[in-house]
Formats: sequence, structure tokens, C-alpha cells
Amino acid sequence: MRRPSRLRLRAGAALVPAAVLIAAGVPATAHAAPVRTAAAKAPAAVSSAGQVSPLSAGDGTPAGAVQWMKNHVGSTGWEHYCEKAVENAYGTTGVWASAIAHWNGAPHHSGTKPPAGSFVYWNISSYGHVGIADGNGGFYSTSISGKIGHASSVSYFSHYLGWTPAAVPRQ
Repeated sequence: MRRPSRLRLRAGAALVPAAVLIAAGVPATAHAAPVRTAAAKAPAAVSSAGQVSPLSAGDGTPAGAVQWMKNHVGSTGWEHYCEKAVENAYGTTGVWASAIAHWNGAPHHSGTKPPAGSFVYWNISSYGHVGIADGNGGFYSTSISGKIGHASSVSYFSHYLGWTPAAVPRQ
């Protein structure tokens, strides 16, 4: 009979707590967000009136992105990770390295009342800053009093750049 190696025992010991957390439905970190790609997004529900609504926040739709941000108001887990937060709102992650890279790689629009779910940008650092428009001239973003929050105007941060269309981020 062969004795298990120490390496295998250590790896197995690390897997047991992770399996317990997964079985209990607890994320591995306090602020972990589910990572889903556009290919894995949930289909939209269609009401009897023919209106499309998201099945869940982060489902790849503009309404789902706004809902994801609303659901995370007060969270500090995405502080300094604004691009990651808005990508997570669309059910994906790791597309753009920073908000300014996203801005530079997407078609730009001006105006202070961008459509709901569109990305709004500011040139406030070398990385820029990005949020998700609420459709009424306001937006949801990280760094609003140190957490994800809502501001009623794109003038909340200085150096507003504009907005890019509401869509699952991709290069």
C-alpha cells in the first residue's frame, strides 16, 4: 500500500474548505463577483406585452448592468477597480486594462444624458474612471464616497469625457 505524499495531502486539505464554501453558495472572497462571458449570458425574458426584461443583473443587457450596479451600491470591494466593476455589471471581466483604455477603444459620444447602461468616462487619472449611466443624466460607479454609489449628474467627477454605447465590453 502506497502512502499519500505530503504535497497531495496539503492540496486536498485546501480543497475541502473551498468545496464547503461552494456547496454553501458562499463566494471565495467577500467581494468576489461571478465571472461570466458573453457566450454564457442568460437569455432575456419576454413579457406578454412583448417587452424584454433581464432575468438577472449582469446578464449582458443594459438593464441588467444598471441593476447589477444598483444591487452593489454600498460595496467597497471594487474600489480602485472601476473598469472591473462595469465589466462585471455586464457579466464579463478582463476585457480592458483600464477605463481610459476602454474609452480609447470604443466609439465616443458627447452629451450629459447618456442612455441607460452606457459607459460614462472621466479623465481623472492616468487610468481614467468609468461608470454605468442610469439613463436620467446620473450614473452608478465606484469611488462615490469610497464605495459603489449613485450620482445624479455626470458632473459629480471633474473632467467628464463622454460616453460609449451600452454593450457587453469586447475589444
